[in-house]
Amino acid sequence: MNEIIIDKRILEVILSDQKKEIDNWDSRSLCSRNEESLVDLESPQAQVVIGVRRSGKSTLCLQALVNAGVKFAYANFDDERLARLGTNQLNDMLEVLYKIYGEFKYIFLDEIQNIDGWPLFVNRLLRTKMHVVLTGSNAKLLSNDLATHLTGRSSEIVLFPFSFTEYCTIESVDYRSRATEDVANLRKTFDEYLFKGGFPELTKIKNGKKYITDLIDNILKRDVEQRYHVAFPAQFENMTNHLLNVSPYVVSTSDLAETFKFKSPHTVRNYIKYLKEAYILVGIQKYSPKSRQRTTQEKVYAVDVAFMNKRENAFAGENLGWRLETNVLNHLVRKCKNEGLDVYYLSERSGECDFIVCDGNKVLQCIQVSYDISTAKTRKREINGLLLAHRQTKCDNLLLLTDHDYEDINVESVQIQIRPVYEWNTEF
Repeated sequence: MNEIIIDKRILEVILSDQKKEIDNWDSRSLCSRNEESLVDLESPQAQVVIGVRRSGKSTLCLQALVNAGVKFAYANFDDERLARLGTNQLNDMLEVLYKIYGEFKYIFLDEIQNIDGWPLFVNRLLRTKMHVVLTGSNAKLLSNDLATHLTGRSSEIVLFPFSFTEYCTIESVDYRSRATEDVANLRKTFDEYLFKGGFPELTKIKNGKKYITDLIDNILKRDVEQRYHVAFPAQFENMTNHLLNVSPYVVSTSDLAETFKFKSPHTVRNYIKYLKEAYILVGIQKYSPKSRQRTTQEKVYAVDVAFMNKRENAFAGENLGWRLETNVLNHLVRKCKNEGLDVYYLSERSGECDFIVCDGNKVLQCIQVSYDISTAKTRKREINGLLLAHRQTKCDNLLLLTDHDYEDINVESVQIQIRPVYEWNTEF
């Protein structure tokens, strides 16, 4: 993209417009996010909030800054008027910000990855003892630049769409109460969440399908195709929609290459990597004590259940089992990222277990997910999967998550907890 020179007077108009937006910003109707506590505004490191577009990154940062009561300057690089701002004009922008805001020691740079060469500018700000908060919608671009130019001078915080407890908060549902009426309301709310998903703006708009369709299109074209110069955009978009239709999906690059007429499985691997970096997909590896085996047969999920069916030409349908499994995976990834844990799946010829939670080489928990275990065949299959995981990992912490069942059972001298997902989602 060719850079352009923007006159300082125009810069002042743009940045003044943006200031007016945040001056009118009202946090009283917003939901406090768990990740807000991870934003350390007194740290000498840049605080970098990354995640899928429209997950609430900007709001999270604004809440952290406003709640801390600090004076800060703001620039949003997702503004089309700044789309081709030259790197050499970042200092002009800083000068204009000082003119608009006066003296400040905190600066919030929104969607900074849109500006080439931004890390050197941020590094210079940090050397002046400026406290810097950044957001970005592409993990690869940010992480690579941070590793190259800001080694040890940044702290990354990954933000997903609303968790179930956050969704309950925004819908004024008491998720802590276990009174009969409150539990019934909680179950009803979880059913809504399982289909609607956690994107904050979906709680306020009626046409969710258009919103998600436009969002995915925006991510694919801006965060992937333009940045990585995707050679086959139509095939790439078709493959993306296919993966969202069939997720959870154990990736076969050769099958995908054949289906979508790519010349090489290597192209497929790159495209899936791009989708993960743009947070359309989340991937987990196959569990094995052997490191080499953990690098094969990746399993991918939609980053939010809304991506599974709230799109034009979506064929995922109402597969409740897949939706529930996706919900559990995203909840686990959110929790495990904050706690430094890893999530895998177990797959053997004799059976499968959906999730293995590990702290290094120590297995902490084995989790199986099934929407409905009312039939003897399904119940036996899910329990056998947990028993397989127990034998393979020696882990005694076994959990079977379903839509509504609650019991503790003992099978082959092994204790298994069976819990409803709506309750488990509120426990952490």
